[in-house]
Formats: sequence, C-alpha cells, structure tokens
Amino acid sequence: MALFANILIALIALFHIYFLILEMFLWDKPKGLKTFGHTLESATASKTLAMNQGLYNGFLAAGLIWGLSLGEAGGSIKIFFLACVLIAGIFGGLTATRKILFVQALPAAIALALVIFS
Repeated sequence: MALFANILIALIALFHIYFLILEMFLWDKPKGLKTFGHTLESATASKTLAMNQGLYNGFLAAGLIWGLSLGEAGGSIKIFFLACVLIAGIFGGLTATRKILFVQALPAAIALALVIFS
C-alpha cells in the first residue's frame, strides 16, 4: 500500500508542476485559455494572480517531492502537503469549479488515506 501511495503522491506532484506551468507561463496562451475557459482579455487582466497561484502549486509539488525523497521518514511531510492539496482542492471546488474536486481534492484524499493507513 505504501508503494501505491508514493506513486499517487508522485503523480499529484507532477500534476501540480503542470498546473504551475499552465498558470505561470501559459495562462494567456492558447493552451491556458482553452484549459481555463478564459478570454484573452480576462486572462491578461488576471495574469499576475494566476502566476501567484502557479507558484503556490509549485510549492505544493516541492513539498510532496520533499516528502517522497525522505522515504519512510517523510510521512509527516507527505501528510501535511497532501492535506494542503486537499484543502485547496475543496476550496477550489466550492469557489471556482467542481471539476477541481475530482482533479485535485479526490486524488489527494485517496493518497492521504493511503499514507495514514499504511
């Protein structure tokens, strides 16, 4: 079960690196506009906020990678950063789009349960 948890944590970290790239570098590009359903005008107006959000996603990924790099000793770090991802996913799902609940919160909740119970 610990191996599956670590694989899921690595995937979650990769997704957050992808979110960083989308939000920091592609927000007002065709890929970012399509992904987030923004117009160029709204994306240009919110670009600075998106870059900030992308940076936070990078920190979440870094924390998860840090926890993974410590092996068994990284359990508390994995739990903390998975809880952060879960809370951010729930908040995003309630305030932005429900899709975030399935893309971000659900995988974090599963990984968190696997870490806690393995």
